[in-house]
Amino acid sequence: MSPRVLIVDDESDLVRALTINLRAHGWEVTAALDGTHALRLAATAHPDVVLLDLGLPDLPGMDVIAGIRGWSRVPIVVLSARQHGEDKVAALDAGADDYVTKPFAMNELLARLRAAVRRSAPASEDDGLVEAGELTVDLARRRVLRAGQEVRLTPTEWAIVEVLVRNRGRLVTRTQLLREVWGPGYGTETNYLRVYTAQLRRKLEVDPSHPRHLITHPGAGYRFEA
Repeated sequence: MSPRVLIVDDESDLVRALTINLRAHGWEVTAALDGTHALRLAATAHPDVVLLDLGLPDLPGMDVIAGIRGWSRVPIVVLSARQHGEDKVAALDAGADDYVTKPFAMNELLARLRAAVRRSAPASEDDGLVEAGELTVDLARRRVLRAGQEVRLTPTEWAIVEVLVRNRGRLVTRTQLLREVWGPGYGTETNYLRVYTAQLRRKLEVDPSHPRHLITHPGAGYRFEA
């Protein structure tokens, strides 16, 4: 699959130029011109990396970093005209993974984006495979096999599986799961989780009424048990 980047910058000409260049190099591109739209897209577009300008018209870039970091570990590369050392330190301390100053060389920016995605990916293809009975979860290729046959999951179903599998053996609270899958504006819609986990158990469990892998902790959250 092509890597996905979310560009967040209010300079429409720069966004257009970046989109053309990144797509020419095999990237899937989504763009936002302000922070509010960026936070929504960070939750719904599931980017592999966020390219973020700090000077946005509605929200400070630091607030966007904090908003994303409240529920996601997606790499964030800051792209900013601010060259003062304290700005770089503040952005990195807030949760950014890298900082590129304007003007920039396109080949350097591409290298920084590739490096950010590599650091966040499983260390090797084997590390991206999780075996659980007759289930195989392939985190790198974003798919699930049951007894060797691929299981067709919706994007939302996959997002739930991915969060639980990456935290396998540990309780994921309902609030955490809602925010990681649906976005930072969610946290109390537990009916969503009941509906989707029931669907996933029908697809993944041998006996959905007695699940072995998608475990519910009543009143608390969920756990994936391998």
